[in-house]
Amino acid sequence: MRKIALGAIGAMTVILTTAACAGSYGGGTHKMGMKPMMAPFGGPEDTAYAAKLWSSLKERHLVGDGAIMSAPYTGTHPHGAILDTIDARTQVGGDEGPVIIKRNYGGKDVSKMNVANNPKKYLKAITVMFKRNGYDPEDKDWFWVKFAPDGSVLKNPKGMALAGRVAKGMPKGCIACHKGAPGGDMVFNHNRYANY
Repeated sequence: MRKIALGAIGAMTVILTTAACAGSYGGGTHKMGMKPMMAPFGGPEDTAYAAKLWSSLKERHLVGDGAIMSAPYTGTHPHGAILDTIDARTQVGGDEGPVIIKRNYGGKDVSKMNVANNPKKYLKAITVMFKRNGYDPEDKDWFWVKFAPDGSVLKNPKGMALAGRVAKGMPKGCIACHKGAPGGDMVFNHNRYANY
């Protein structure tokens, strides 16, 4: 049976969130007013940074085989039928800050018990929010990414990598959903990061 963190583990706590982080924008350029603007996420810089973030999380045993888990709980679309969420701190190059890691589970016979006993079998994706000082002040400096279980960056149906300022300015996606979180920190379960 897998050991599960129940309660605080250092700076880690269980976060129950119902946020959507699926990204719906399709890449290339779009027009805001009359000025063409590059897509706000999914470019080479975003995916390269996401790879560094994954490495940092793996070094801290927050993702990958043997990763620290919280107690599985019932999730919502688009994340998964069952979720497990922790928060911690990490460092990526010169950036150091809080990180929220949500593992998204699904598949036949998925349940809290089955995920607790065999998380690798049911893991479909890992969504991450990492607070990068000065990255995106308008949206509380969160860097968003949706990883496959192997650490590769997933793409939306239009082929755009889900990393960076995911769907910034769009009516759906990570940022649009998280703007509705109470407390002004874009986090649903607590207001810890509003003034970080």
